[in-house]
Amino acid sequence: MLDSSTQPIEVTGKAALSVRGLTVSLPKGMERAHAVQGISFDLLSGQILCIIGESGSGKSVTAHAVMGLLPQSIRVSEGSIRLGDTDILTAGSEKMRSLRGQSVSMIFQDPLSALNPLMTVGAQINEAMMAHGVGTPESRRIRTLELLAEVGLPDPPLMYRQYPFRLSGGQRQRVMIAMALAMEASILIADEPTTALDVTTQAQILKLIRDIQRRKGMSVMFITHDFGVVAEIADSVVVMEKGRIVEQGSADQVLRNPSHPYTQRLIAAVPHLTSEDRVPPENAGAGGAPLLRVENLVKTYRSGSKLFRSERVVKAVDGVSFDLSPGRTLGVVGESGSGKSSLGRLLVKLMESDSGKILFEGQDIAGLKEDDFRALRPKIQMIFQDPFASLNPRSTIGHSLTVGPVAHGVPYAKARADAQELLTHVGLDAGAFGRYPHEFSGGQRQRVGIARALMFRPRLLVADEAVSALDVSIQAQILQLLDQVQRETGVAMIFITHDLRVASQICDEIAVMQRGKIVECGPPSQIFLNPQSAYTRELVAAIPGEQPGA
Repeated sequence: MLDSSTQPIEVTGKAALSVRGLTVSLPKGMERAHAVQGISFDLLSGQILCIIGESGSGKSVTAHAVMGLLPQSIRVSEGSIRLGDTDILTAGSEKMRSLRGQSVSMIFQDPLSALNPLMTVGAQINEAMMAHGVGTPESRRIRTLELLAEVGLPDPPLMYRQYPFRLSGGQRQRVMIAMALAMEASILIADEPTTALDVTTQAQILKLIRDIQRRKGMSVMFITHDFGVVAEIADSVVVMEKGRIVEQGSADQVLRNPSHPYTQRLIAAVPHLTSEDRVPPENAGAGGAPLLRVENLVKTYRSGSKLFRSERVVKAVDGVSFDLSPGRTLGVVGESGSGKSSLGRLLVKLMESDSGKILFEGQDIAGLKEDDFRALRPKIQMIFQDPFASLNPRSTIGHSLTVGPVAHGVPYAKARADAQELLTHVGLDAGAFGRYPHEFSGGQRQRVGIARALMFRPRLLVADEAVSALDVSIQAQILQLLDQVQRETGVAMIFITHDLRVASQICDEIAVMQRGKIVECGPPSQIFLNPQSAYTRELVAAIPGEQPGA
């Protein structure tokens, strides 16, 4: 949680940014004519304005229009965007280059995509100042080191020389903030800057943005789909649906007394910590013996060279043990780098463990070669975080669903019939069978990913951050679908997530991982309301918008 004792800076009635009647047209053939239609709002001086809505609501298009960064395929057809006395929409390209960085800066959602992988961190921050003709090489170097320290990065001289791929997600996001601050812009636009971050890193980034905003008197436009973040930092809120503003007002007004049904649905869909543990399916624990038993599992990563004494050894999974019964869900939570995804990949044998046992239905699969494990693979399936990346863009959905079963000897006619039945079961029409991944939304693609995993009627599902990139309403639908599937089939599930609120909704038991070890394990009510580990207490305290035990 942020420090509420800090006094807010003065919010004046003067608009730092004024948007009036903004309409952005989409190319012909799209599902609607306008990405944004007739929206108007003000960002006041010294204010944090949150723009919230689901994917496709027009949030990011609005931010890119303000920055003059809309792609050529879409254009502003009506309205005005005034930055002080300047109308951005009539300013020439030279004027916009001057305004970007100096007057308005932007933090992008995915820093790894926004940062140049071939340039050091220092060179990229330096370049932002050099593009505006600021200072000398030496003064820019000193200023860059100051910025790296200001955003809380350790050892600024070392960070200056690092490449983006060597940094964690939170560190890369801090670099993006440093770049945005380089020219002392009066307006900062943050486009979903914490969506993919774990709760403690998210809390640090939110606090950093709030502290910098207070200290420098900046105005911030913060784009998000998470009402927990809105509750944490917003002064005022704009709610968007399908390109239109459906509600706007103070954060307190919108959060406590939302007037529009869409806002009410979004707030109702936000997962919250619960004091009551989930009622397990009737078939949970059937047979008595655990379906999966993991004993002292170890996976070590090595990089560098022993010869030059630069070898780095990281125990990603360090002596992990647990049991999982049929029909039950074990949540695995922790920060980035805690070993959650490595554990998941070991369980489905996408990589080999160094030592330990993975007893599935009593058989130790840890040491099995791929040829020997292939017969068991249909029983252990994985739902991946990014369904678009895990689906072949050149294959129809039907081919993606049937190719596995056919390869294991299922006749195509049966595989096709099963696929069409499953598509309907996960909330898609049977016509989805002949369509391609790019024709679906993120939530629909995740439904396809679930259907593909269920094609084999598995005994164990490993879901790796399966809902982390989805809007709260779609997230709620997917969680409900997984719960329904489990109650109908008795499948056991490992649910890997960095969102503790989500874990509390779907898990029977939660294992908290830190640096490769399980530091605490228990039912959600214990983990969230009476955590025994100091690390667990830190995770729970960092959840945005939550007051555990309140």
